[in-house]
Amino acid sequence: MSESDWPASLSDIELEELDQYLRAHAGEDHLLLDGVHGFLTSLTIGPSPATPDEWLPEVLHEPFVDIEEGERILTLLARLNDSVMLEIETGAYEPILGEIDSDEGGTTFTSRGWCEGFSRGIDLRAAAWESRLGQDSDLMQYLGPIIALSIEDDVFESDAEFAPMTEEEYDECLARIPEAIDAVAEYWRQNPANDEEHVRRKEGEPPRPPRRRGGRWVH
Repeated sequence: MSESDWPASLSDIELEELDQYLRAHAGEDHLLLDGVHGFLTSLTIGPSPATPDEWLPEVLHEPFVDIEEGERILTLLARLNDSVMLEIETGAYEPILGEIDSDEGGTTFTSRGWCEGFSRGIDLRAAAWESRLGQDSDLMQYLGPIIALSIEDDVFESDAEFAPMTEEEYDECLARIPEAIDAVAEYWRQNPANDEEHVRRKEGEPPRPPRRRGGRWVH
């Protein structure tokens, strides 16, 4: 693919437009922009690609007002998905993170929404992920920063007890997300899933709903 063929990333204005649409149609268990970004990231680097027919129902939950709105939102989502793939291919990946108000009156970054979406992508390919995580410690190690953030933000539950992260530790894990994404993507390229691991979620089986969170997003 030449540079002229690469899909253009969404501008800040377009990201804001998509963010506002998702917020305006958000139910209690629906992903917002940071979650959609994590969701598409997980599917992009995972054991097998997902078709739009698979992932769009996890993102869109209401009919569009008209054809124009539908075409616009679907185009933005397709370009967001393309931009995730491009960033990973070129080693330029950056997660879309949420921003929440801090106790000191400013704002701070949170990975909760992104991690929710990432886990939702794992759910779509649960058989392959669970099989491989159960037998290959390398994959678990590559996912280390994401798992740590997910536990800290109550996205994943753990039987073990962990001390709360300091602000510095949390920020360090946030900074390590891109390297984790690169490592996991390379892992699945070098160790593709076999036929037995390519089992889709059963039809009609509901995904684990993401937790609600507030805040804004930043990329």
